[in-house]
Amino acid sequence: MSAVHDEKKGSAGFTRRALLGTAGAGLLVGAGAGVAGAVAYERPAEGSATGGGGALGTGRVPFRGEHQAGILDPQQAGVRLAAFDLADGAGRDGLRTLLQRWTKAVDRLTAGEPAEEFDNQVALDAGPCSLTVTLGFGAALFDKAGLADRRPAALEPLPAFPGEALDPARGEGDLFVQIGADDALVVAHALRTLQKLAAGTAALRWQSAGFARTPGATARPMTGRNLMGQIDGTNNPKPGQDGFAAKVFCTPGGDQPAWLAGGSYLVFRRIRMLLDHWEELPVERQERVLGRRKSDGSPLSAPAGSGEGTAADLSVQGPDGGPAIPSDAHIRVAAPAGNGGAAMLRRGFSYHDGALPDGSPDAGLLFLAFQADPRKGFTPVQRKLSRGDGLSRFLRHEASGLYAVPPGAPAGGYLGQQLLEG
Repeated sequence: MSAVHDEKKGSAGFTRRALLGTAGAGLLVGAGAGVAGAVAYERPAEGSATGGGGALGTGRVPFRGEHQAGILDPQQAGVRLAAFDLADGAGRDGLRTLLQRWTKAVDRLTAGEPAEEFDNQVALDAGPCSLTVTLGFGAALFDKAGLADRRPAALEPLPAFPGEALDPARGEGDLFVQIGADDALVVAHALRTLQKLAAGTAALRWQSAGFARTPGATARPMTGRNLMGQIDGTNNPKPGQDGFAAKVFCTPGGDQPAWLAGGSYLVFRRIRMLLDHWEELPVERQERVLGRRKSDGSPLSAPAGSGEGTAADLSVQGPDGGPAIPSDAHIRVAAPAGNGGAAMLRRGFSYHDGALPDGSPDAGLLFLAFQADPRKGFTPVQRKLSRGDGLSRFLRHEASGLYAVPPGAPAGGYLGQQLLEG
């Protein structure tokens, strides 16, 4: 998504989960025309993937907390995104029963236990594998469940952006779930479990599978690369930075409802990369489109080898007298200074679903961005990127979704309880 500026580090009130790691942030490239980035915080030592002996499977992410799991946690190797539509007549009571069932199942699955007595045993031999399940509510759900008076104002439809070609069948939906884990069977098993528990109450609308670098695949934790070959994650906001919580999580006040306190908003975009066209460009031209070197992510305004952590200086001139970072370079157009300080926490995954009828790759980014208000985060940045970002020529936005992500499940309660009973 949009590149987010580095902020001064300071204290912030976060749960233990939020502070587990702050190493390589993962971002892709742009929001609007952009490819968004995935968070790649370093995993904690316990249950990490840095060694053998099954350590990868033993990683466990706490299910309950102030915020839902799957937002601040280290990015897993695989993800399955899915959306369900509430059945006609299910109403508020049906939704409550479903969320209670899902909560009970996820609580057990994230602990590496069978979801129910007659589990299908697909993941029987695996541990928790850092499984997280994150829930979001689409705008239409509130009417269907008789909760229209509790629908957040910020859950208004995203505006149309230039150049997008959205397929409604692969986006939106009443109930969104992000399921991540470091083992593909664990991911598939969790989705299948949710689908079975939803039978008769909600039907699967769409699903997409994505992937990221497997923890431990590199000699040291480092920012990953996207399918364009670019280091993807530079300048993603990090827990512990001043203002981080205000950018990502909701607080009551204004038109933000009390039930969403500690929650967030999630923007999903399926962004296809036109890889055949991108790969025809020489590396030097690719770097000018992004504004960063492909080798190490360093900005073109700094010496080669300075590293991705070097701040980009948009005032530096190149040897030809023009700006070292071109006027339409992604990092210039996406710079927060030119977007009213807009920022969001990106947690995107790559996808590759074979070839299209013309033989080109059906591949790109499953863009996920968490933010306190999409009207001040994704929307203004995407609007600017779609009109002036050189990277937009190599991207196609093909599906979209906006969801209100409730806070974590309270002790002894269930996901969404603040909405239904608050």
